[in-house]
Amino acid sequence: MKCSLCGMVYAEKDAEQSCRGCPLAGSCAMLRCPNCGYETPKESGLEKAIRKVKERKRER
Repeated sequence: MKCSLCGMVYAEKDAEQSCRGCPLAGSCAMLRCPNCGYETPKESGLEKAIRKVKERKRER
Protein backbone atom coordinates (compact mmCIF):
# COMPACT_ATOMS: atom_id res chain seq x y z
CA MET A 1 0.00 0.00 0.00
CA LYS A 2 1.02 3.60 -0.45
CA CYS A 3 0.06 6.29 2.05
CA SER A 4 -1.99 9.04 0.45
CA LEU A 5 -0.58 11.62 2.85
CA CYS A 6 3.17 11.00 3.20
CA GLY A 7 3.77 8.64 0.23
CA MET A 8 5.37 5.83 2.25
CA VAL A 9 4.94 2.36 0.76
CA TYR A 10 4.11 -0.29 3.36
CA ALA A 11 2.63 -3.77 3.70
CA GLU A 12 -0.83 -4.29 5.16
CA LYS A 13 0.79 -6.32 7.95
CA ASP A 14 2.86 -3.25 8.97
CA ALA A 15 -0.29 -1.12 9.11
CA GLU A 16 -2.02 -3.64 11.35
CA GLN A 17 0.94 -3.58 13.77
CA SER A 18 0.69 0.20 14.08
CA CYS A 19 -2.92 -0.20 15.31
CA ARG A 20 -2.06 -2.38 18.30
CA GLY A 21 -2.62 0.40 20.86
CA CYS A 22 -6.08 1.21 19.55
CA PRO A 23 -9.06 -0.24 21.45
CA LEU A 24 -10.74 -1.07 18.11
CA ALA A 25 -7.68 -2.92 16.74
CA GLY A 26 -8.76 -5.83 14.59
CA SER A 27 -12.41 -4.86 14.44
CA CYS A 28 -12.34 -1.76 12.25
CA ALA A 29 -11.90 -1.50 8.49
CA MET A 30 -9.10 1.05 8.55
CA LEU A 31 -5.33 0.77 8.05
CA ARG A 32 -2.92 3.19 9.71
CA CYS A 33 0.29 4.33 8.03
CA PRO A 34 3.23 3.27 10.22
CA ASN A 35 5.05 6.49 9.32
CA CYS A 36 2.52 9.30 9.80
CA GLY A 37 -0.55 7.62 11.30
CA TYR A 38 -2.89 8.57 8.45
CA GLU A 39 -5.79 6.09 8.25
CA THR A 40 -7.27 4.73 5.04
CA PRO A 41 -9.94 2.08 4.41
CA LYS A 42 -8.74 -1.47 3.74
CA GLU A 43 -8.71 -2.61 0.12
CA SER A 44 -11.56 -4.83 -0.94
CA GLY A 45 -10.88 -8.16 -2.61
CA LEU A 46 -11.70 -6.65 -6.01
CA GLU A 47 -9.32 -3.73 -5.47
CA LYS A 48 -6.50 -6.12 -4.52
CA ALA A 49 -7.10 -8.22 -7.64
CA ILE A 50 -7.04 -5.15 -9.91
CA ARG A 51 -3.82 -3.89 -8.29
CA LYS A 52 -2.13 -7.27 -8.78
CA VAL A 53 -3.13 -7.38 -12.46
CA LYS A 54 -1.71 -3.88 -12.97
CA GLU A 55 1.55 -4.86 -11.22
CA ARG A 56 1.90 -7.91 -13.47
CA LYS A 57 1.37 -5.77 -16.57
CA ARG A 58 4.13 -3.38 -15.45
CA GLU A 59 6.54 -6.29 -14.96
CA ARG A 60 6.21 -7.34 -18.62
